[in-house]
Amino acid sequence: MDYLLQLASDPAVWVALITLIAMEVVLGIDNLIFISILTNKLPPAQRARGRRIGISLALILRLGLLGTVAIIVQLTEPVFSVFGHAFSWRDMILIAGGLFLVWKATKEIHHNVDHNAGGDMFESAKVTITFTAAIVQILMLDLVFSIDSIITAVGMTEHIPIMVIAVVVAVTVMLLAADPLARFIEANPTVVMLALGFLIMIGMTLIAEGFGAHVPKGYVYAAMAFSAGVEVLNMLARRRSRKGEPG
Repeated sequence: MDYLLQLASDPAVWVALITLIAMEVVLGIDNLIFISILTNKLPPAQRARGRRIGISLALILRLGLLGTVAIIVQLTEPVFSVFGHAFSWRDMILIAGGLFLVWKATKEIHHNVDHNAGGDMFESAKVTITFTAAIVQILMLDLVFSIDSIITAVGMTEHIPIMVIAVVVAVTVMLLAADPLARFIEANPTVVMLALGFLIMIGMTLIAEGFGAHVPKGYVYAAMAFSAGVEVLNMLARRRSRKGEPG
């Protein structure tokens, strides 16, 4: 208890907590986009449940990994080298997760644009998958994003209670934003393509990080924000056009 009171009275700890919460929320956006797109392919009655389970798994994985911080830190230690470049377990996990994300997003884009599949351009985006298959895929990406999230937390503070609070707050934000985001994506089919493009970019970033090429997150999220802004303008233009107003 004295330890917690000491932390609460330290202004530097509060600054670290606020910064870490912001970082964890931003990192959680990637996870949430994937969960929203995937659960929208489930039958309507199962979507909310799938999102809750997916986000709950993210919280459980993050808190579980926090309980093994010593092991998580060791994941960054080199395991083997190829052509003079050392790879750690974290690198291999990021590369595998990035490849899976690129493959999954590319497959979904193919479903969206393949007119031979029948229906209009976005009809195939509604193809359903089994609940178990959705949860397994969410679990795989939750693991990758959770490891990245916890390693980021370990790099920013040494206090476990601060990490726990930041993770719980970030996952709570994910939980609150999940249903509105999923409904927005479902109501605006063109946003699906943009979100899938984001997932490919995130996947390529994970692969690059795994190979030792650091990609500043600020550049990635700035590009995502710019693209999202352009899509918002397109949506407003389409809405005005439907109302018969001049563009």
